[in-house]
Amino acid sequence: MDVFSEVLAICRSEHAVTARFALGAPWGLDSAGVPGVVIRLARGAPYWMEIAGAAPLRVDAGDLVLVRPGVAHRIVSSPGAAATPFATLIARHAVGVRGENPLVFAHGGPGDFTDLFSAQIWFSAYCRHSVLQMLPPFIHVREADLPLAGVLGAAMQALVEETLARRPGWRLSAARMGELLLVNLLREHVARAAATVDPGWLRGLADAPLARAMMAMHRAPGQAWTLASLAREAGLSRTRFSERFRERVGVTPIGYLTAHRMALAAQALEGGGQPLARIAEDAGYGSAKEFSRAFRRWSGLAPSPYLRREAARRAHVAGAPADDDAPLPAHTLTS
Repeated sequence: MDVFSEVLAICRSEHAVTARFALGAPWGLDSAGVPGVVIRLARGAPYWMEIAGAAPLRVDAGDLVLVRPGVAHRIVSSPGAAATPFATLIARHAVGVRGENPLVFAHGGPGDFTDLFSAQIWFSAYCRHSVLQMLPPFIHVREADLPLAGVLGAAMQALVEETLARRPGWRLSAARMGELLLVNLLREHVARAAATVDPGWLRGLADAPLARAMMAMHRAPGQAWTLASLAREAGLSRTRFSERFRERVGVTPIGYLTAHRMALAAQALEGGGQPLARIAEDAGYGSAKEFSRAFRRWSGLAPSPYLRREAARRAHVAGAPADDDAPLPAHTLTS
């Protein structure tokens, strides 16, 4: 049983932009959050990541860090160092259409040198509305704790260097490598999720009985699931299943099922080519009207206004830089 693979198989990257920053201490960079997932790797001197409400995090050379979409943060050579907005440096150093070309710049002073490799990846609707929204603000994978981190780090560094060389197929390579990095970083996080206190989707996957029920929902989202039938899939009583699911995942089983159905429907809507009645049927609703009401409760908008909003989001993404502190449309923020 591999519900993790089945869920993430739906997540596809739409676009990826890479960057390489040569940073000499003292230095600092400030981001108000971006629409895509940010993955970073550093070589040379360690750096610190600062997020409001959390202690500064030391990131050593070879470590990988994933930052969730919309999370404001600072990366600095030492805690409390002054930071320059990314947008200021991007405006100074970006070449060509924003968000379409790799970004390279040097910044900071004459001190210890950090070579920072970065990739920002925008994912499809299902991934945005389900997987990414249930992530913690960041995932930190230490090279010292995970031998695979060294392999992934080397692959990411090669990816950034390849995009800078603009070799044929670099855009597709960047997007697909983004998916591979996401899968492996989440897999490492799942392995540790059972020991964490924060409920969420990943913690549910680490619980075998709950994972069985989640897999059943993912394999047949349109089926007329009930609490009783899902409890049977998990091999638990209805009461124990309901309590355990809410405790580990943070929502009720039916609430999770509804969110999963709506995320799939959002992806189908954005993909186009399917009538609303078919999307409603696949999501387990008897009519397009019934589905539209449920979709509005979930997203805050009926399907047509939702599509207009997402078209505006894609237009924003098409003009976004590789790392920016420009304010995001409210619907892109997940923090």
